[in-house]
Amino acid sequence: MAPILSARHVTKTFAAEAGRTLTAIHDLSLDVVEGEFLCLLGASGCGKSTMLSLFAGFMQPNAGQVMLRGQPITRIEPRCGMVFQSYALFPWKTVRANVEFGLKMQRVGRTERHATAQRFIDLVKLSGFEDRYPTELSGGMQQRVTLARILAANPEVLLMDEPFAALDAMTRQVMQEELLRIHDANHKTTVFITHSIDEALILSDRIVVMSARPGRIKAILPNPLPAPRHVSVQLSPEYAALKAQVWQLVESEVLAHDETYRSKQ
Repeated sequence: MAPILSARHVTKTFAAEAGRTLTAIHDLSLDVVEGEFLCLLGASGCGKSTMLSLFAGFMQPNAGQVMLRGQPITRIEPRCGMVFQSYALFPWKTVRANVEFGLKMQRVGRTERHATAQRFIDLVKLSGFEDRYPTELSGGMQQRVTLARILAANPEVLLMDEPFAALDAMTRQVMQEELLRIHDANHKTTVFITHSIDEALILSDRIVVMSARPGRIKAILPNPLPAPRHVSVQLSPEYAALKAQVWQLVESEVLAHDETYRSKQ
């Protein structure tokens, strides 16, 4: 089965001080299967967000290719919807108007636009808040609006860059379970960035552990924990064993990142 999203020997560099270059990603190859939930896990600065931006078409690799359904991604790709850490809502628009925005840009008619937006507002459990403004909502509710807006635009792939990082621990767990519920309902291919092993274990079908800069794939682990998952799975011995295995892979990369940071001080 051909992957929906793929990277082939991708290298990405950026200009640094004194005419030098910084290599964020080096010779990275990865396939994402249609319908799966893939987590990219690694230390800060390992190229996770850079890889997501390449998949979105926000930037181009210096070497190699990123592809959607076998075709190179050479510009911003509307079939890949991005969800950022910040909520990125229009504060002057209501919940309904925010969710309808992408549909309006697609020139979807008013009646269909309204019905589609309502369906996704209901899906993210914000019924009754359609006429509220972002400033009237909690952080978790604002991120639900962001998710509803992306889903309403119907991208083929969801790219999520630590979307719950700014939330408190309890809200974050609720949003993780809500995201799994929505993913189960839509089967939307999802690539999700996180620093949290627990978050990766709760959400993913597969976990891609990345090395410290330059970013490469250190390991790809299937997640055998039974789905659908609830936070209570964290109490199981299977969960503890898998978390220990992932930590063994991640620990050396975190230490390598810290050592690199100290050497620059």
